[in-house]
Amino acid sequence: MKSKELSVDLRDKIVSRHKSGEGYRKITAALKVPMSTVASIIRKWKKFGTTRTLPRAGRPSKLSDRGRRALVREVTKNPMITLSELQRSSVERGEPCRRTTISAAIHQSGLYGRVARRKPLLSKRHKAARLEFAKRHLKDSQTMRNKILWSDETKIELFGVNARRHVWRKPGTAHHEANTIPTVKHGGGSIMLWGCFSAAGTGRLVRIEGKMNAAMYRDILDKNLLQSALDLRLGRRFIFQQDNDPKHTAKISKQWLQDHSVNVLEWPSQSPDLNP
Repeated sequence: MKSKELSVDLRDKIVSRHKSGEGYRKITAALKVPMSTVASIIRKWKKFGTTRTLPRAGRPSKLSDRGRRALVREVTKNPMITLSELQRSSVERGEPCRRTTISAAIHQSGLYGRVARRKPLLSKRHKAARLEFAKRHLKDSQTMRNKILWSDETKIELFGVNARRHVWRKPGTAHHEANTIPTVKHGGGSIMLWGCFSAAGTGRLVRIEGKMNAAMYRDILDKNLLQSALDLRLGRRFIFQQDNDPKHTAKISKQWLQDHSVNVLEWPSQSPDLNP
């Protein structure tokens, strides 16, 4: 059990006797204070020049340094681990503590809870293709990029599933694979649109009625693609970007593009995040 602190007056007496040349034993006998306490007070006076109680850091943490390192290891290994799971693991290690204590300890290591970004689920083949695409276009001129007409379809859902997951990560690591949620394409949606744009501005926006097939996609191109390029003053030698959706790569779609001499930008699979 911790003993009561000595009064400031008594501490000052200890220092005063020390200054007058008395030894620790004599001070202890005269003031009835343990020798270790006398030594501690004199040490503090020599170091800080005062016998007053100095400001303290606050309540000692319930987490040991070993426990902190264990938490950081768990979070680094599994960024999607929850505070509740970390709390249970702390209990198993014999260091029960509150969620706020765990959160503060992880923050001190530069890790913060953030919503995981959704990114396409990529295989090794997809990653290799994306890297090759990036290398191939690394030195493209701005003039060449200005000629690209970007396109895509999008679904606008009135009520969609927007599940959010939090991850522990350091600043600047939002797109690291361990900190993202893989996504795949699914059907459904209240409204579907096709649109295009370039560096010069936006092209046409088309609402798609029903489920789009290759024939419907070819009709959209026929009625809107060349006119959008004309409106944006891209000229006949513009470059058309589309992803590898089966409707886009269908024979009738390819034939229409070929018949109208449209240059198509090659595109790596599973790469919607590359499309501005």
